[in-house]
Amino acid sequence: MRLDNRRRSDNIVDRRSSSGKAIGIGGGILGAIVVAVITLLSGGDLSQVAGNAMQALGGGEGVERRAATSAPDAEEQQLYELSSKVLAGTEDVWTRIFEQEGWGEYTAPKMVIYSGQIQTGCGQGTSQVGPFYCSADRTVYLDLDFFKTMQQQIGASGDFCYAYVIAHEVGHHVQNLLGTLDAAHRKMNSVSEQEANQISVRLELQADFYAGVWGHTDNDMFGSIEEGDIEEAVNAASKIGDDYLQKKAYGYEMPESFNHGRSEWRVRWLTKGLQSGDPADGDTFSIAYSRL
Repeated sequence: MRLDNRRRSDNIVDRRSSSGKAIGIGGGILGAIVVAVITLLSGGDLSQVAGNAMQALGGGEGVERRAATSAPDAEEQQLYELSSKVLAGTEDVWTRIFEQEGWGEYTAPKMVIYSGQIQTGCGQGTSQVGPFYCSADRTVYLDLDFFKTMQQQIGASGDFCYAYVIAHEVGHHVQNLLGTLDAAHRKMNSVSEQEANQISVRLELQADFYAGVWGHTDNDMFGSIEEGDIEEAVNAASKIGDDYLQKKAYGYEMPESFNHGRSEWRVRWLTKGLQSGDPADGDTFSIAYSRL
């Protein structure tokens, strides 16, 4: 991904020195990463997500926390700069799209880079839940170690892969600004758990689509996509589907518990956004669930 000479966002906040570093020393790394990746790109209830992650780590037993005092290494600093430039790109892209669509002025989210754990408007966040968007404070939260974990545990890596992760979370912010997120959450509170999970899937797939729209438009504006970039993002999407992760963790899938969607669905909507670039093509709520 071409990011040379791109501006950095003024909306990124570095909280690594003031957050606590969480080190898992028991409870099973596979369970932790599966929960983390399942909750990757999540727009749901942070307190519930964090609780599920801690349960996968043995209810919090065997987890030590210490202050993050060491300086970031060169790789982490590169990831920080990439995140800042990608966030700036989402600001430029969605500002243009909101103007073109007549949606009013685009208000960009903050992005907090933290280490281990952080207090948010949605409750206590931990690195185990992966990157997340909190609608209460309109902020994306990201522990940069998660990118390393993606590479090590599921073989998903590359600058455009990481950009997809950030753009997806910003996609939830777009849903928040348009009222989609709030309407979906209200509906989820009035239906069965299985129906609520299906609404969650629709939200996640639309955020995947919006990430694709960002990639398409960012490339139009800045010529940012290089050979192999789209394959990086598609590879990541194929490995964070509920079916893939459940089979990896348990050996079988549980479709009634899906809350992010099948791998093929995630790839389909991300690819559709990349090809179309038109946010009007991303209605995941009017389609029959079986045809997503």
